[in-house]
Amino acid sequence: MTAVDEARAGLGRIGVGLVTPIAPAGEWRRAAQRVERAGYGAIWVNEAVGGREVFTQLSVMLAATERIVLGSAIANLWARHPAAMQGAASVLADAYPGRLALGVGVSMGAIVERSGQKWTSPLNRMREYLDGMDAAVDAAPVPEKPFPRLLAALGPKMQELARDRADGALPAAMPVEHTRQARERLGDEKLLVVLQTAILETDPVKARGLARGTQMLELPGSPYVRSLKALGYEDEAISGGGSDEVIDACFNWGDEAAIAERIQGHLDAGADHVCVTVFTPDLASAADQFERLAPVLL
Repeated sequence: MTAVDEARAGLGRIGVGLVTPIAPAGEWRRAAQRVERAGYGAIWVNEAVGGREVFTQLSVMLAATERIVLGSAIANLWARHPAAMQGAASVLADAYPGRLALGVGVSMGAIVERSGQKWTSPLNRMREYLDGMDAAVDAAPVPEKPFPRLLAALGPKMQELARDRADGALPAAMPVEHTRQARERLGDEKLLVVLQTAILETDPVKARGLARGTQMLELPGSPYVRSLKALGYEDEAISGGGSDEVIDACFNWGDEAAIAERIQGHLDAGADHVCVTVFTPDLASAADQFERLAPVLL
């Protein structure tokens, strides 16, 4: 089977994102084990530049679990040389056959420049980085089962690059219509994994307040703003943290049944797999919410 076929079979339809701030390794192990027992297909973890290094996190949780797929959402290309990215992913895929998914992303300018690096064109940077990864393939282990390479791709040009140079795309925090358009650009042969946030809160004011607290629409140079404008949202709807309409389109809030219905909308629009994240102060609380959601999501 191809990497895409392997990924579709292994990931299942629903996974979770563990994006809670720094915690001891034991807490990561316990949370991963609880998520696996709940029946989810995958766990996705993130990184910036420094702090929680993504491949170290993945290795800790791969060793603590038995079957669940572990994925990077995303591995930040500014955090390492492309040969190091290819090598790290290949080593883990070799050690844990069929259990690794690699999502690669360009992050955002403000985050990159805080690390002392110079922000450049995301599209050109990604093309050059993929060239470097491909050039390093012969120096890396050859896994028994290929791992999928996905690109964090919100805009059409990055999605086209994901179609042409990767196994699929990994867009985050976008409305259902964005998922539908991404599937059309990728075609049926590529993998589409979408990241969505679930807010277990039925009070509209509280739920929308939590969503606005992410400040995802207020970060300088936010790619989310550009993508929402491309979908037809006006400046006044996006500014100030987002109108109720924008928040309701980008975040999944309500009770368990309401959240499940919203997540199903992305699957119906063409997503192969939805990674669900939650707002919690720690990993144990995140695992609690994923256990609550499992009966309606899986």
